[in-house]
Amino acid sequence: MELWAADFIDLDVPGHFTFADEQNGEFQFGMVVGWMDCRYDKERARVEFSWEGADDADDARGRGCAELDGGQLRGRIFIHMGDDSGFVATKQAANPAPQPRVRRRPRP
Repeated sequence: MELWAADFIDLDVPGHFTFADEQNGEFQFGMVVGWMDCRYDKERARVEFSWEGADDADDARGRGCAELDGGQLRGRIFIHMGDDSGFVATKQAANPAPQPRVRRRPRP
């Protein structure tokens, strides 16, 4: 992010944007967490979103936009009546589902 350093971005959890389905998503960086209402422009590989959440213990809201550029998502997030920052995100592989443990019977 252009405004905040990496140690702040990953302060509580690794900073991330997660797009869950056709309209929803969530993000966190530092102590800012938000739930997004997304609108996609698939022709331009672009998303615009509004969000509500918290900045530390205070209610927060804002808007943002991002566009795929090669293998990266480049965008800008705005905190209503506060800061705004550009960001670059790289897609991470989803965590694989845990594999069930197979119990083997001891050989006689």
